Amino acid sequence: MTERWQFRIERRLPRLALVCLFALASTSAVAQTAQDQRPYDDKLLRLSEILGAVHFLRELCGGSDGMLWRDRMVELMDAEASSALRRVRLTRAFNSGYRSYSRTYTSCTATAQGAIAKFMAEGADIADALVKTP
Repeated sequence: MTERWQFRIERRLPRLALVCLFALASTSAVAQTAQDQRPYDDKLLRLSEILGAVHFLRELCGGSDGMLWRDRMVELMDAEASSALRRVRLTRAFNSGYRSYSRTYTSCTATAQGAIAKFMAEGADIADALVKTP
């Protein structure tokens, strides 16, 4: 091999090693994500979102719940967040529900109270379905 070709190969080796390292890291992340997935995750994320919305709306409408709905979310995360990625996804869903309704409602209205009732019923249905999931 000529000296010029050897120089080109040696210059490219660090880049090649870096590319291989990124490929291995991304493969590992994909495998970890697949391991963290459960068949009921969509329901769980929806329940988290509902808990966030109810937490905001009950406070807005003067509910005496205090931190009840947030505490329920913490319990859910303690039971289901087996990894940092799952914890982040559940937290993101809760915060999304909270923020969505905090942008929509600035005072307790009949519509806000109706939303609370709707979310309570939907949340109960989801919780029942999750309990029955094998």
